[in-house]
Amino acid sequence: MNFLNGLAPHAHWLIRLALAATFIYHGLSKMPVQGPMMGMPVVAVWMLAVAEVAAGVLLIAGAFGKEMLTRLGGFIVIVVMIGAIALVHAKNGFNVMQGGMEFQLLMLATGLYFASRGNDV
Repeated sequence: MNFLNGLAPHAHWLIRLALAATFIYHGLSKMPVQGPMMGMPVVAVWMLAVAEVAAGVLLIAGAFGKEMLTRLGGFIVIVVMIGAIALVHAKNGFNVMQGGMEFQLLMLATGLYFASRGNDV
């Protein structure tokens, strides 16, 4: 137990980096925007890509700087995931293997965690 208690102050890095890496990867994979994607016009795809990269960068930068950066990154994750669930995944149910919202709900909850807790993790 002492070992795990010693890791506790650093455990946020696992969640923070996993979420940030996922968002940065998905944002960068949309660039350069070649045309409409997922039924969204080019401008919306660009905004989504920038928001995803920004969320990931803010989550990482927030750990080294101002708490507000972490909270803002978490808030962007929430907005993006609500959009992804509402526009794409909810109609497919819960199961991620069938295009459902299982993974997006997890990212939404993690974004809510960082938005609400900031660096007080």
